[in-house]
Formats: sequence, C-alpha cells, structure tokens
Amino acid sequence: MANTYCQLYTHFVFAVKNRTSLVNESWRVDLEKYLTGIATNNGHKLLVIYCMPDHTHIFVSQHPSQSVSDLARDLKANSSRWVKENKLVSAKFEWQSGYGAFSYGRSQIDRVVQYIMNQPEHHKKMSFKEEYISLLEKFSVDYQTDFLFTWLN
Repeated sequence: MANTYCQLYTHFVFAVKNRTSLVNESWRVDLEKYLTGIATNNGHKLLVIYCMPDHTHIFVSQHPSQSVSDLARDLKANSSRWVKENKLVSAKFEWQSGYGAFSYGRSQIDRVVQYIMNQPEHHKKMSFKEEYISLLEKFSVDYQTDFLFTWLN
C-alpha cells in the first residue's frame, strides 16, 4: 500500500490588525495553547509559538493534508473568534489580512525554535517591521511595501 511521506517545516508570522498591541501578557499563554490546539487538531505538530503583543510566530511540522494558506486561515480565524468570545480585549480584535510563511529544513529546527522563543529580547533591538522585512529579504520574497502590513508610526 502506498503512503505519503513529507517533511515540511513552516514558520508563520502574522500581525494584529493595525499592529495594535492587544495580546496581553495575562492571557498570552492561553492564546498560544489555543493556537497549538488548532494546529494539532488539523494534524500538524507545533514546534514552538510565541505571541508578542502585536504579532505572532508559529513554527510547525506541517501535515500534507492541509495547505499553508488553509492552515494560516484556520489559525487566524479561529483564534480571533476565541479572543472575541472570551472578551479578552475591550477593542475589536482581529488579525491583519495576509501572513508570512517561510520554510526551513530539518537541520534548521533548533535555530528557528531559539529565534522564536527569544522574541521578547529580539524586539528590544529590532522592530517587528524590521524583522518582517528582513525575513522577506532573507527568503528572497518579492514584495511591495504598499501591500505589507499596516504599520503604526
């Protein structure tokens, strides 16, 4: 019997709409657990996650049964609904449209995990905008600044 074998490691990055710092430290871990559940329930293995106040990094070993775009949609839509249903913010909570998805090889897993776990320290030196543009450039992704996330000044 033929089987499907895959090794797909995907690093997702997405931002809170208008880059508003709405993810509060008091419920950040619960949001991370909820996002982990979404990934797991879709057959993926979540390797690491860190939700900053205005953006999120998720690194998964991706199951081939779901496309990158469908997983990003499910993560964002379901977690946004969870934040709203639990009334965790007084403002309207939603993720911005769009996301970054970057692939890595097995030998890079430890480095990516450390990078994501170190987000609070990393952002003491570099803004999210600088980080996101550096990822796009590192992966040679063609982009137009007009179509990146909405940035607060």
